[in-house]
Amino acid sequence: QVQLVESGGGLVQAGGSLRLSCAASGRTFSTYAMGWFRQAPGKEREFVATINWSAGNTYYADSVKGRFTISRDNTKNTVYLQMNSLEPEDTAVYYCAVRRRYSTMVLTTEEKYDDWGQGTQVTVSS
Repeated sequence: QVQLVESGGGLVQAGGSLRLSCAASGRTFSTYAMGWFRQAPGKEREFVATINWSAGNTYYADSVKGRFTISRDNTKNTVYLQMNSLEPEDTAVYYCAVRRRYSTMVLTTEEKYDDWGQGTQVTVSS
């Protein structure tokens, strides 16, 4: 099992930026990919971005493409989510997740991930 701890959330004005971090510990040698999801009040959790741990390939939800960037630091077992041009609609609890098994699929749904962090709140004011 991999333990994940998110940080970097907070309150920001529309148009501003935040960088989220997710530090992994435990069985990190078996990491295949990591992803970010978010859940707004009254809504289901939705996919934001994912990154292949070794190759660094990325994939984004259309709603954040061009504004958010996912990256990773293998030496620190940490994945980042740089969020620019934030909008009130980006307000949500942001979760990171890890998939430990190889996959040929694009990892955009919750059930494809094995372990989850507790989440960090991002609030964007208008």
